[in-house]
Amino acid sequence: MTFNTFFLSLCLFVSSNSFAVEKTLLRIGVQAAGTLEWELAALQNDPQLNASDFQLELLPVANAEAGKIALQSGAVDMIVSDWIWVSSLRATGADFTFYPYSNTSGALIVAENSPIHTINDLKGMRLGIAGGELDKNWILLQALAQKESLDLNASVEKTFGAPPLINEQLKQERVDAVLTFWHFAARLEAQGYRQIIDGKGILKGLGIAENVPSIGYVFKQSWGVAHQAALNSFLNATKLAKNRLCTSDSDWKKIIPLTKTEDLPTQVILRQRYCEGAIEQWGDKEQQAAARIYSLLRTLTNNRLTGASETLQVGTFWSQP
Repeated sequence: MTFNTFFLSLCLFVSSNSFAVEKTLLRIGVQAAGTLEWELAALQNDPQLNASDFQLELLPVANAEAGKIALQSGAVDMIVSDWIWVSSLRATGADFTFYPYSNTSGALIVAENSPIHTINDLKGMRLGIAGGELDKNWILLQALAQKESLDLNASVEKTFGAPPLINEQLKQERVDAVLTFWHFAARLEAQGYRQIIDGKGILKGLGIAENVPSIGYVFKQSWGVAHQAALNSFLNATKLAKNRLCTSDSDWKKIIPLTKTEDLPTQVILRQRYCEGAIEQWGDKEQQAAARIYSLLRTLTNNRLTGASETLQVGTFWSQP
């Protein structure tokens, strides 16, 4: 074998092995029609994804609880959930941690011609509540009403249910107002319904001015440490994907089928509310505000929502190395 032939063979061997280096696989549990599905679709539509050091495997989960089970069982590496749940897990010795995804929250919605204009106007009304008695927005709304000397729990006729059913209750005038998740609230607003207050407004009324994320990426801290480079690349890439959905009409149009609506006004307000949830600031002030919210929720629910821990668990929030 001549030197030139050997050198060429060596180059081909090194080159082929360089391309064969495996990317870190990120297995993410995704609910169908959720905004995470939009964002990850935008990310996968990016040609630069091929140059990244991670590979996505999207695994469908039926609902939020199914996602939690999948994460805890090791079937997925990551889901989107809330930091209250993460703190409660850490209190039991688990090492899950949270990185902000969105601060968009639910809202109190009424018909356009409704006599309800303030929280006080809810007295004696029929209120539909998405979720159950431990829904965070419901608990915090009660706390805000209490500041105005209104026992909201005793003053309204409550109906709890899944968000789609609660929306239908309002449309059929079986309830006078609904407290529901943001994307269901947005769909109502697009049909002419009116927002009284949203989750951010409730928190501000309770003296918490910082924008605290409502949901985020949840994964094992040990897993994050072991895959720091790929995880940080993924988190940065998702921020760019969200920004493209909010600034590029062409990128937004590609994911419109995932919104499950052909109605332009609904698409517009879904995009608006989604983009309002972008995390602009996440530091000590926001994390201290989260600790205050935790303390408030713990007191208001007598530990039922937060678990027994008196304070937000150390390590609840992922710190990027």
